[in-house]
Amino acid sequence: MSEPVRFLLSDMDGTLLLPDHSLSQRTIDAVRSLREAGVLFSLATGRPPKAMLQTIEALGVDLPTAAFNGGTIVHPDGSFLVAHYLPATAALTTLALFADQPDVEVWVFSGGDWLVKDPNGPMVPREQHGLGYPPVVVESFEPYLLRIDKIVAASNNTELLIELEAQLLPKVDDQAQVSRSQPVYLDVTAMKANKGEALATLAAFLGVPLQQTAAMGDGGNDPAMFHVAGLSIAMGQAEEAVKRQADVVTGTNAEDGAAQAIERYILKR
Repeated sequence: MSEPVRFLLSDMDGTLLLPDHSLSQRTIDAVRSLREAGVLFSLATGRPPKAMLQTIEALGVDLPTAAFNGGTIVHPDGSFLVAHYLPATAALTTLALFADQPDVEVWVFSGGDWLVKDPNGPMVPREQHGLGYPPVVVESFEPYLLRIDKIVAASNNTELLIELEAQLLPKVDDQAQVSRSQPVYLDVTAMKANKGEALATLAAFLGVPLQQTAAMGDGGNDPAMFHVAGLSIAMGQAEEAVKRQADVVTGTNAEDGAAQAIERYILKR
């Protein structure tokens, strides 16, 4: 690709963030250098909007950002550029499939809240650390069916999540996106809530042609934007199936691979 990159859209967890969810100084400096070079920069993540605020502030992001894999694209003032909710029928199908699984914790994100039935699930502390706020305990997800941003099946049984992904896909075909954002999380969002749509929407909003965009990520929800971007960058620790869909592979997130990629593939161009 010979076109200069004018806009980089990056994943957060497993990409910009270290394994402990913090930002390294090298990454902060690399993003600052991008902006000084006139390259636009934003974030696309499976996280909810309020779980992005700390990173947005630390990196000085002043553009709309994509939460819930692109389900909501949020302006810096908190207003929405885009909001795509999961259709209630797809939500019911998903919840019914996940409900019978003993190894799976089911989380629903709605209206800014992280909803759980069991606050003592083994995966809850990890998510709470990553998000920076606790869940809201509910008896039923039914009252929220019309405004669900994302449903997550969380489990350390990664093989089971692969099976559930295969079972759910045909049931919600054309209604929902199903992808493992990390090996332990299976995300279900609206059909248009994917990072590819988010990249296209943001590029159009910013007036940047797609061939002058770059996308960087590590999870099963990132190839959607790899296929849209002019340049796609996979992290070193990504699964092979993710790496194969990227133009280039950088170091792992523990090695500041995102900063390496910015320095090598974007700033050097």
